[in-house]
Amino acid sequence: MPESIPIDSVGLVSPQVYKFDEPLTLRSGKVLPNYQLVVETYGELNASKTNAILICHALSGDHHAAGYHDEEDSKPGWWDSCIGPGKAIDTNLFHVVSLNNLGGCAGSTGPASINPETGQYYGPDFPVVTVRDWVNSQLRLMDKMDIPEWAAVVGGSLGGMQVLRWAISYPERVRHAVCIAAAPKLSAQNIAFNEVARHSITSDRNFHNGRYLEKGTYPKQGLMLARMVGHITYLSDSAMRAKFGKSVSDFEQNSSENFGRDLRTGTLSFGFNVDFQVESYLHYQGERFSENFDANTYLLMTKALDYFDPTVDFEGDLSKAFANSDCKFLLMSFSTDWRFPPERSREIVNALLKAGREVSYLEIQADQGHDAFLLAIPRYIEALSAYLKKVHEQSDQNAA
Repeated sequence: MPESIPIDSVGLVSPQVYKFDEPLTLRSGKVLPNYQLVVETYGELNASKTNAILICHALSGDHHAAGYHDEEDSKPGWWDSCIGPGKAIDTNLFHVVSLNNLGGCAGSTGPASINPETGQYYGPDFPVVTVRDWVNSQLRLMDKMDIPEWAAVVGGSLGGMQVLRWAISYPERVRHAVCIAAAPKLSAQNIAFNEVARHSITSDRNFHNGRYLEKGTYPKQGLMLARMVGHITYLSDSAMRAKFGKSVSDFEQNSSENFGRDLRTGTLSFGFNVDFQVESYLHYQGERFSENFDANTYLLMTKALDYFDPTVDFEGDLSKAFANSDCKFLLMSFSTDWRFPPERSREIVNALLKAGREVSYLEIQADQGHDAFLLAIPRYIEALSAYLKKVHEQSDQNAA
């Protein structure tokens, strides 16, 4: 943790565990007899219970969205840039709820949990979960926390898909839906990227048909490759140029001051070693991810992405899906996001307008690609902050 906690940090936080004994029937038809969800909260719930915000995480996210778990933490939660006193999601104004979804590997019931029926890890026996299943479990969490209505549900990427499902499935429980850098369903290209990632995991010799934990190992190389492939798609070309320096043509000009950030050592190995900074960076990201994320969870999360399509119950018409969504919508996209490009957000906007919904849309010029939704980009933060301040004003009016 920093020597002194920043004034706009939520500070030290502790996860909470909520246990559910009522069976949960999943979209697949399979049933979880019981389960638990790990949650963090920031800020206070007001007396009228009108100021709660739900944070929905993306593929590799979890409940730890802001603050620090202990004094040894060197990094805060994954969305600390947005959540805290005076930040866009202002914990002086809102009671913020962030959870680790079912199937996760940060304490909520998932493949790395013990199956009570066998006494062994669930592993590959843990059922495939969908965005709809997550939202159903989040509704139960909401009821257990005695929160009658979300002032807003907020999420980016896969989190944004959960936001859309909330607006479709439980419109009476949401006042505002904030969907960032998302899509109404995955493109064929995105599904292809996910399949490459899954194949890299399942073909690792240490995968053991998903029962690697019973063998005391894990598919490290497969997870590393999956993360490396994924990470490339989260960055834009301009972001990679800015992060890793000059191009190869600069090296060919034999100007050492131009390629110092691009090459690891300043010289080429003329072999198959890691020569370039971008290679070293990807290896580091893959290594770190493989040590902290469960492979079966990665498989589940990418399948949830692939399966998301809210039009399946509405004759393929997205506007019909939103026909009963009474909440107000904010959609945001980023110009260089090629994983979920702005035109995918505009598809959602057009469907909402066709359905007669109230929607605000902002496309932000940003060089950081899909990862931009995690970063403190001024125009993005200012717009999100301004919108949520209006949400707070409405919460106060409802309380009165």
